[in-house]
Amino acid sequence: MSQIADVRLPVVQLVRVCVDHRGAAGRGGALLEASVGFPERALTAVVGPSGAGKSALLRCASGLERPHQGQVFKGSRELEAMDDQELTELRGLLVPRQPELDPALTTCQIVARASYATGRRARRAAAMEALRHVCLGDEAGRYPDELSAEQLRRVAIARTLPADPRILFIDEPTDALDRAGGRRIMDVLRALVEQAGRTVVMGTCDPAAAARADRAVFLVGGRVVGKIDHPTADEVAAELARQQPGQG
Repeated sequence: MSQIADVRLPVVQLVRVCVDHRGAAGRGGALLEASVGFPERALTAVVGPSGAGKSALLRCASGLERPHQGQVFKGSRELEAMDDQELTELRGLLVPRQPELDPALTTCQIVARASYATGRRARRAAAMEALRHVCLGDEAGRYPDELSAEQLRRVAIARTLPADPRILFIDEPTDALDRAGGRRIMDVLRALVEQAGRTVVMGTCDPAAAARADRAVFLVGGRVVGKIDHPTADEVAAELARQQPGQG
C-alpha cells in the first residue's frame, strides 16, 4: 500500500487521538493514537470494517466528541480553543448514517432552517440553492415520507450547505442503497469537491464508494494503518480483505 505525502494544507487534522468507548452502549469503535489530515478540496474516504472506529473518527473531527487524548485542529486552531458558536457550526457539518429530518416540514423548510440568512425570503433562496447542488430542486415541496432513502440522504447533505462550509463529514453515504443510488450520492459528493471547492470526508466500508475518493485512509482496530491515493475498488477490497483474514 502506497504512503503518499500530503502537499495540501489539511482543513481538519487529528493528532494522536484516542477514544475509548468501552462500556458505552451503542457507540462505535475506539481510536488508538489516530493521526490523519484531510486535504483541502479533496474527497477522503476513511475505510475500515465495522467497529474499526470510522464513526468515532468522524465525530472527533467534527467536534461532536472530545477525544480522551490527542488534539484536533481545524486549520491552525485547536478545537479546544473554539467557542460554543464555532463548535456548533462545525458539529452541524456531520451527516450521520441515519439522519433525522422533521416529518412535518417540507424539504425546502428543512434546509432553510439551517440557513444563517436574515429573512424568510433569503433563507428560502439559500435552501433552494443548496437543494439544486444535490439535484433536488424539483423536490423542494415534498415531505420526508415522500422521498426515497437516497433522496433523504441528499436532503441531509443539502442541510449543511447554506452555511457555506469548507468541509463536510458524512458517515456511510451509500449504506443500504442500491448500486445506482450509491453512484448518484457519490456524484453529489464529487460535485461538491470539484465544482464547489469543498472538502469532503466520508466513512465507508464500500469499495465502490471509496474508489470515487481522492484518497482512502484505512483504519484497523482504531489505528490508521495506511493510505492509498486515487484508489481503485479492487485495491480497497483487497485491503479490506487483508484486514479481516479468515472472513469470507
